[in-house]
Amino acid sequence: MRILLLGSDISFADKVFDSALKNGWRINHVKDLIAARLALLETSYSIVLIDNDLSSKFGLNLLRNMRAQYDVTPVLITAESCKVSERITWIDSGADDYLLKPFEFDELWARVRAVTRRSEGRMVPLITWGDIEIDVVKRSVTRAGKPVRLSDHEYRILLTLMQGKGHVVGHEHLEAMMYDGAATIESNTLAVHICQVRRKLGAGIITTAYGQGYLMANPC
Repeated sequence: MRILLLGSDISFADKVFDSALKNGWRINHVKDLIAARLALLETSYSIVLIDNDLSSKFGLNLLRNMRAQYDVTPVLITAESCKVSERITWIDSGADDYLLKPFEFDELWARVRAVTRRSEGRMVPLITWGDIEIDVVKRSVTRAGKPVRLSDHEYRILLTLMQGKGHVVGHEHLEAMMYDGAATIESNTLAVHICQVRRKLGAGIITTAYGQGYLMANPC
């Protein structure tokens, strides 16, 4: 089992790492949102552990973005203490389980096993718009059955627009989906990526709503 741990508490991460090794599992520990996003792009994980000692904003951003991108990788949250309302927010945002510290690692791994068992066989729909199809598990795009290679930002833009189902998606929302609010965005960056998507999929595939945002053109 391969596990991604997002958290800033080095001491806790070391203990998780040592305990996981005893179970024959591999842990990749990252300390910030950007590193977590890159790890998820590069590797398939059995589960993501988010230690809520990290700013909850970063953890929630990662979780919400995963679910918005149809990433069904199980997510388990750990925290020293948390209000019921905060736990509800995590669960409603797509977390699979929540475990309060202190805890025995035997309980943590029992919950990890339970969550990963429940996740087996989850069906994720293909996202389609006309002859464009996105496989959200493989993060692959095809048009008329032919593969189209998109960068990460281009993929996120296309997926967000297709999720809009022909409605206008605002500039700020598209930029947030591209960067998770974790980077400074130059004023023309979105337009540049939109241009690249059009070049790869066809100039008429995305319509500009001037002063508002963009939307997918009606499929023929």
